[in-house]
Amino acid sequence: MDGRCVCGEVRYRLKAEPIVTHCCHCRWCQRETGTAFALNAVVETANVEVLAGEPDLVQTPSASGKGQKIARCPTCRIALWSHYPGAGPNISFVRVGTLEAPDDVPPDIHIYTSSKQPWVTLPEGARSAPEFYDPKTVWSAEALARYRAAVKGG
Repeated sequence: MDGRCVCGEVRYRLKAEPIVTHCCHCRWCQRETGTAFALNAVVETANVEVLAGEPDLVQTPSASGKGQKIARCPTCRIALWSHYPGAGPNISFVRVGTLEAPDDVPPDIHIYTSSKQPWVTLPEGARSAPEFYDPKTVWSAEALARYRAAVKGG
């Protein structure tokens, strides 16, 4: 799966399917993105290959108070992916909207739905959680193993 910023200076490729894709409805994501939610595909950083350009890693505040590093195009400043302290630098939260085929990466789960905009209607049967969730209840054994190996640096 290939992706890029708006101006095309930074291009990247995902070399693996996402571990999980979150549609986050928290108020922090709403403010950060200027819209109703953030859609992030979680993947090992080793599986994010930069094909052109070099994104800037920008330290920004986060709801946890621990901050996050957002990879942004140095020219158009579009957010491409983030690194959160809880997952560390070996896990990337890729902005699905920057992929060339974002339709191919629907959310696996909607999170923080307790603060979603009231006019947002989740699809029938969509998996959701009012806050966060226990990954052991949502992710496959393979996804859990991939995440654990990446966080440990493997």
